[in-house]
Amino acid sequence: MTQTPARTADLSEAFAACERLAKSHYENFTVVSWFFPKRLRPSMYAVYAFCRHTDDLGDEAAGDRMALLDAWETDLRRCYTGTPEHPFLQALQGTIQQHQMPRDLFLRLIEANRMDQRIKRYPTYQDVLRYCEHSATPVGRMVLHVFGYRDEERGRLSDATCIALQLANFWQDVRRDLAMDRIYIPQEDMARFGYSEAELRKGVANDAFRALMAFEVERARGLFREGLKLVDKVEGELRLDLRLFSDGGLSTLDAIKRRRYDVLSARLTVSKIKKVNLMLTGFAHLAAIKLFGGGRRG
Repeated sequence: MTQTPARTADLSEAFAACERLAKSHYENFTVVSWFFPKRLRPSMYAVYAFCRHTDDLGDEAAGDRMALLDAWETDLRRCYTGTPEHPFLQALQGTIQQHQMPRDLFLRLIEANRMDQRIKRYPTYQDVLRYCEHSATPVGRMVLHVFGYRDEERGRLSDATCIALQLANFWQDVRRDLAMDRIYIPQEDMARFGYSEAELRKGVANDAFRALMAFEVERARGLFREGLKLVDKVEGELRLDLRLFSDGGLSTLDAIKRRRYDVLSARLTVSKIKKVNLMLTGFAHLAAIKLFGGGRRG
């Protein structure tokens, strides 16, 4: 079926709505967004708005979240078959067409939020990875598409970084997730280290818990190392974005380690000083990119 794009005025308003959303959640739309090429920012705002709204439906919406996610998916599918109703999706439709973005990336993110409604425990690490393949890896591949990369090699390396970022977020947010009755630590790992859910609920950060979290942190660190291979396989500003994302995630893991893996006493965050240092490093790298050039597509 031929797609019917939104009117020009409506489309401009739709992109403006996406930009407002991104900027209103500035603390989460990280400093690396400052380095997106200006020509790509509307597309990135549209992608961000889709991801943010999807997560809000799954985490914060009142009422029947499954029904809301189903309706959101129905409207998303109109991006490929007609004209979507929601302004964020009207902007996303143009982004999809411009960058040849497959429907599966967006469907997987919606499904991740359905999984959040149904699944509260993960028996194995492979189960956690399957969740990350819905909640995290689609976002990285969306960004690659916007920057013009569609090959599987880069996609696989992006997946490693995105999974690592998701895991770093899980491990700093163990206490917060538990308050929502979600435990992302694999049950097989808890059993291996002799740590129980009952102890977790009591906030017991004993030697077994610290050893468990050290294991999870180092496994995430290995994924970051694998994903960093992507830096030399992309051009210009995206190299900087990838480096900053990875450095931010690694800083989270380092902060957990400095706390001797006690993530139950308080939520860990990257300090403002560290964020400023990352930003300044980013400006330095950007200057080098503009002076000496970046990698090549291929």
